[in-house]
Amino acid sequence: MSDSADAIPPCPAPDPNPRGPTRYRVPAGAVDTHAHVIGLPPHYPLVPERSYTPPAAPGERYCAMLDATGMANGVLIQVSVHGTDNRRMVETLRANPVRLRGVAVIPLGLPERELADLKAAGVVALRLNVLFGGGVGFAALEEYGALAREMGWHLQFLVDARQLPPMAARLARLPVPFVVDHMGHMPTSAGLDDPGFRTLVDLVRDGAWVKLSGAFRTSVAGAPYADTIPFARALHAAAPERCLWGSDWPHVAAWKGPPRIGDLLDLVADWIPDEEDRRRYFVENPRRLYGFGEAG
Repeated sequence: MSDSADAIPPCPAPDPNPRGPTRYRVPAGAVDTHAHVIGLPPHYPLVPERSYTPPAAPGERYCAMLDATGMANGVLIQVSVHGTDNRRMVETLRANPVRLRGVAVIPLGLPERELADLKAAGVVALRLNVLFGGGVGFAALEEYGALAREMGWHLQFLVDARQLPPMAARLARLPVPFVVDHMGHMPTSAGLDDPGFRTLVDLVRDGAWVKLSGAFRTSVAGAPYADTIPFARALHAAAPERCLWGSDWPHVAAWKGPPRIGDLLDLVADWIPDEEDRRRYFVENPRRLYGFGEAG
C-alpha cells in the first residue's frame, strides 16, 4: 500500500476461536445484526482517508463465527475502509442469499439499475457514519431518507450520542425507520444523564431502533464491561421490541485488543436477564427488521 499507509494504524485480528455464551443458550433463529467483511488491495482498495488499516475478513470466516456462536443469520454492514465500494460485501451476500442481509454505503445519484442490483443482492438499508474516515455523513440526511423510502429500506447511523440533541428533530421527521449503532457509541464516563444519551433514549422510545452492542467500544472500565449494564438496560426498557444484538466482528479499531465474542454474549445475561426478552432481542426483533422471516 502506497497511500501513506505507514501513518494509518493497523488493527489486530479478531479472536481466532470464537465461542457462544456460557450463561445461557442462544435461542434458535438468532441474528447477528452487525458485522463486516473486508478485502485487501489491490482487488479491494482501501480509502486513503480511512481511520485504520484492517486485516482481511472474508465471508467464510464470518459464517464460521456464526456457526461457532449459535447464530442462524447475519447482517453485513459496509465497512468504512472500503468507502462506497460495496463489492466485497455484495459478493458475500450473493454467496449466502438465505443466511445474510446487507447495509450499504452509497453516494446519492446511483443509477436505478445499480440500486436494483443492491436490493436483489440482499441490501435492506443504508448507513451514514460520522465517526470513521471513509463514511458518508449527515449533510444529505433527508435525501438519503427519501431514497430509502423509495427502495423500501431503512437507515442506520454510526454516531456519538452526544451529537444527537441538535439532530433529533431531523431524525424524528425521517420517512423510514432508523437504527442507531452501539448504544450511541458514547463512553460510559459521560453518564446516564448526559443530554445525548437522554436524547437517544427518547428517540428509541418514540420509534427508533438501537443496537445493544459494542460494549468494548463504549466501556471505560474494560472487560467484562460491567459499566455498560445500566446503559443497555435503559435503552431496553425504552423499547424492548426495537433492540438488536450485534457482534461487530471482526472488531476493527479495537486498539486494546479484540474482545472475545463469548464474553460479549455472556454480558447480555446482565443487560437482559429475562429469557423471553432475550429471545425477542436475538430473534424476533431482527428477523422482523431485516426480513429474514420467522425462525425455522
